[in-house]
Amino acid sequence: METVNEILTKLETADNTTKNELENELVSIGTAAVPQLVDQLQVVRGIKRGVVAMTLIRLGDVSVEYLKKAAKNNKDFEWVAEYLIREIKGIAA
Repeated sequence: METVNEILTKLETADNTTKNELENELVSIGTAAVPQLVDQLQVVRGIKRGVVAMTLIRLGDVSVEYLKKAAKNNKDFEWVAEYLIREIKGIAA
């Protein structure tokens, strides 16, 4: 199985089909990937950021604790974390 960083690197040149496959790969890593995905979400941009955000949403409640912690430590990230938590919990923005 590939690492989170290896998958994110592949996203730089991915078409839509490949992007979806890579997102599924990230989801299949599961809970173990969450801390690294939350860290990456604070620095990546573009397609990578979208895929990381969707992966965290798809992983669900396990992401919430890490998103809250990141928001507490990084005020610029707070709104992103709050948005994703609302998506995970199914609360309308």
